[in-house]
Amino acid sequence: MIADTLAKFLEFMTAHYVLSGTFLILVVLLVMQQSRNAGRNLSTRELTAMVNRDEAFILDIRPKKDFITGHIVGSVNISNDQLATRMGELQKHKDKTIIVVCASGVNAGGACSELKKAGFTAARLSGGITGWRSENLPVVK
Repeated sequence: MIADTLAKFLEFMTAHYVLSGTFLILVVLLVMQQSRNAGRNLSTRELTAMVNRDEAFILDIRPKKDFITGHIVGSVNISNDQLATRMGELQKHKDKTIIVVCASGVNAGGACSELKKAGFTAARLSGGITGWRSENLPVVK
């Protein structure tokens, strides 16, 4: 069954190589554009260094109930669905990089894009709070 599907797929790719190549190029360009708009990924070490140098502000975009169960020291919670309406609260941090933290690092990219459109410098924590906890780094409740 899978071998049949793969054979048909390969047959299509070879018969329509221009169409397939164009599609592949478009996918790669889309991924590159989204990656560029979503802000750079920071490791936990980079986040800590930036905070220690007072160059960063940590924004946790998880829902309030998740934030309460444990978050990075000094982080502020504005859930992802409230970000657009509460963007004004971040103006006082415009001179710093806003580091966006979500559960796993997946949702932070969209928030970074919104922040960049509003004129902020934004980055995201690679792996989110899950990655932070997996390195046994402290959280507060």
